[in-house]
Amino acid sequence: MADPVPPSSSFQVDPGPWVRFQPALDAMLEPLGEAVMARLLLRAGERVLDVGCGCGATTTALADAVGPQGTVTGVDVSGAMLEVARATASARGAGNVSFVEGDAGGHPFAPREFDVVFSRLGTMFFDEPVAGFANLRRALRPGGRLGFVCWHTLEENGWTTAPRDAAVVVLGPQASTGAEESVGPFSLGHRAHVLELLSAAGFVDVEIEPHDEPLLIGRGDVDEAVELFLHLLPTGYLLVEPDRHLLDRIKASLQTVIEKHRSDAGIWMGSATWVVTAR
Repeated sequence: MADPVPPSSSFQVDPGPWVRFQPALDAMLEPLGEAVMARLLLRAGERVLDVGCGCGATTTALADAVGPQGTVTGVDVSGAMLEVARATASARGAGNVSFVEGDAGGHPFAPREFDVVFSRLGTMFFDEPVAGFANLRRALRPGGRLGFVCWHTLEENGWTTAPRDAAVVVLGPQASTGAEESVGPFSLGHRAHVLELLSAAGFVDVEIEPHDEPLLIGRGDVDEAVELFLHLLPTGYLLVEPDRHLLDRIKASLQTVIEKHRSDAGIWMGSATWVVTAR
């Protein structure tokens, strides 16, 4: 058996699966981005930065919100995902959109370049969170708005605990360790920590609201949902070179868990996030 790797690293190891599963992920995560946009009250003509834009679904949605007089800049560390984003924006005729490959936490944006900084699940990965958020604040004009959504703790998110528990059945306790680290998808899981980071970065008027809702994991195809979990969630990288027999057992365990969440309306699992705004 290969040595296990920290589960949180699976969210950044390889952008390929994120590109492959883009349609399913956009359907799954769209409501979370909409929750942030609703609080930002975007106006026509505003300049927006989309942090961790991925394959560009949020970037084009933001472009629609600010209209042709506004602009949206998407930034992401993944060149592969940005290729998809650029193609999507071009196909939609979004002439007010541009993309930058880089780390938003350290990229040299022009001071006061944006009216709004937005992120759907892209702010949890800064190596130095205070410095990263401070960099975003410098890019905002005076009075500009920050709005992002981040995951609550792992244990509050059924979409993660369910497949994790399925892996534990096969792999044992190692499948449940290491996910809540200083950098990773659940690194902003505690409200007090988020407030501390943003305050240290110079933000004021910080509001952190809990936002819980079920997420659409799939339209009903259990096998597709299994593949999504194997490639994108911590269970997919617990083994660097998974043994075929073990992998088949993990798949079977995942199928059993996913079936419990399947209905005529699709496969739905609970999520818990924070919707954060600040100036």
